[in-house]
Amino acid sequence: MPPFKDEHILVIAPGSQTTLAQLGLPESFTPAQLRVSTRMFPAEKKGEWEPLKVRERRVTKKRKDVAPEPTDGDTSMADADGQTNGLENGPELEDTYFEEDPTTEEGAVYPLRQGRVVDWSCLFALMTHIYNTLSPPFHTPILIITQPAWTAQDHETLTQFFFEKFRTPAFCLMDAALAVCYAYSASTATVVDIGYEKCDITAVNDFLINDAGRGTALTGCGGESMTQRLLELLSSKGFTKDMCEQLKRSGICEVLPPETPMPGEAGMEDTNINPAAAASAGANAAGLKGRGSVSDMGATSRGGAGGIEGGDDNVDGEGEDNEGVLDVATIVASGKTSEFLARKEKEKAEKAEKAASRKAAQEAANAPKQAKLPNAKRMTATFHYTERRPLEELNQNGKRLLEIGNQNGEGEAKRPKTPDRLDDSENIAAEPAPATDSQVNGQLNGETTALIRRDMEVGVERFQAATGGMLDQVADAIHRCILSVPDIGKRGEFWDNLVIVGNGSKVRGFKDALVARLNSKYLISPSSATIFTSELPSNFTTPVPTGANTPQPQSHLSTSHHGPGVNPLLAAAVTASNPGGLAPPGQHQHLHAQLQMQQYQQQQANQQPQHQHSGHGQTPMSIKLMKMPEYFPEWKDAGTEEAAFLGAQVAAKVVFVVDQGLSKGFMSRTEYNDLGPQGIHEFCM
Repeated sequence: MPPFKDEHILVIAPGSQTTLAQLGLPESFTPAQLRVSTRMFPAEKKGEWEPLKVRERRVTKKRKDVAPEPTDGDTSMADADGQTNGLENGPELEDTYFEEDPTTEEGAVYPLRQGRVVDWSCLFALMTHIYNTLSPPFHTPILIITQPAWTAQDHETLTQFFFEKFRTPAFCLMDAALAVCYAYSASTATVVDIGYEKCDITAVNDFLINDAGRGTALTGCGGESMTQRLLELLSSKGFTKDMCEQLKRSGICEVLPPETPMPGEAGMEDTNINPAAAASAGANAAGLKGRGSVSDMGATSRGGAGGIEGGDDNVDGEGEDNEGVLDVATIVASGKTSEFLARKEKEKAEKAEKAASRKAAQEAANAPKQAKLPNAKRMTATFHYTERRPLEELNQNGKRLLEIGNQNGEGEAKRPKTPDRLDDSENIAAEPAPATDSQVNGQLNGETTALIRRDMEVGVERFQAATGGMLDQVADAIHRCILSVPDIGKRGEFWDNLVIVGNGSKVRGFKDALVARLNSKYLISPSSATIFTSELPSNFTTPVPTGANTPQPQSHLSTSHHGPGVNPLLAAAVTASNPGGLAPPGQHQHLHAQLQMQQYQQQQANQQPQHQHSGHGQTPMSIKLMKMPEYFPEWKDAGTEEAAFLGAQVAAKVVFVVDQGLSKGFMSRTEYNDLGPQGIHEFCM
């Protein structure tokens, strides 16, 4: 078989919502070049599928009748005047147009649900569409990333389809969890894949998947569950599912760690108080209270001594506008009543102006502080909701944007730009306006909708997407999966090599919240007492810093210490039945032979190579998230949620180019002809 080239390798990663594909392996591995929705639409002919929704639209036109030509060669008066007879009286004709709608999901069929194949015909049509879109050459090996929920029969069905349909020279199936380990360059790890409607948890030990205890397609733990939770909380405020989905993908939706107070709660309010401001306010309040009390004491003494009731007014009313104590008779006698009243009004206006300016300055000073607050401390936040509406329902603003797009395109209809902000009253017109020429041109060119954006304000509900037991369910499944690993000594390594991938984990703070939940439920405190005392025999005392109780090595010749092959329970039973140490001759010989046989078997077992651990039996003592190596700079901005595709590229490079089938990493065409689809189980990774 001739060697395969990097530019001929085809990698496909099917998902419940999005399928990734790429033809050729670049020098530096990049994210997937082709992203298609994992859905197909039934075609007009039964059994066939279309990648986009095809709509049939009929346009009615009136045919103009042509006036009969004069037979005598004379020109009629109507033709001379530029008029024709019967132009609007012709029959109506219907022209049928077929157009593709790339935005609708009406009638879509999804072949994968919760990681399982539910419609093979639709899945085969999707694979054919991807293959025809990329148009690979004939000598193209194919690698497919499989889901943990796929059965052995599913693997055989895929193998038969690709060999029979595309005549591929080599075919390989690779588990998604194993592909993630290739991306992280880790031979041992715990892979947590948060998908759309499910969650998969896999323990990989030395590039071998531990099937026992594997969490496959756990329902209620995917991204759709978080959307439904937001819809449950915000449906009373008029939010739709599409709004909740965009809220989940925005930057203001965040999953807070457990025991974290939300904005508005008592703990959060206490933490938001500035200590310096609180001390200053407390000092001012205490000072005012002190001055008031002193003032009261002085007023009492003055009132008691002089018996003057107006003494309080003179003290407390100092600097204030107290009209009740004005000497009206003196003011009237002076003849300057109007000037006095004008001065008083002017003073009131100045005081009101100063108070307003002081309040405005205070608000302006507090505005930057509110803007600098992190999202977790804000009571409310705003995100941009983008909505696609038909052109018939747009208002004048939407029409104007469409007309501008047509003018810029010189007659071609372009997608209108999204306005910065539209009020609720501008989103939908009260009555559908008549279609303009620009809208008709847009419909003829396939542009029948436009995007409208508006700001939506959300409260603390944006922090409750993962509430309702989702984090606990995932944490319990991780704990069960690691406990199912037979090698007890390596369980700590599984806790330290935790990998969280999947587009469902893109929600802000989800990974940190999940690790915090694992720490709070399963982390064991590394206490020195529990470390030493749990590993020492019961007849040893706990070591002390002075070294007095340090265990000393004992001789194997001691009568109280039995050899490694002696059963302690058996020896204790014999000693208890014969306290004097004298056993019957036959019984003593039988016991001696049995002990020798046990010693021989124990020595043979010790000579066999096996893994022995010296670590602590109780885990976890630490829980850590793995970091993907930064070998490929193109993946820094893309994130690690789709790391399985990167691992598939690495594996395809190793299997098809470097190894070239020496270790049976893929199934060739010749081997398929000899073994059939069932032979894929000997080759799939």
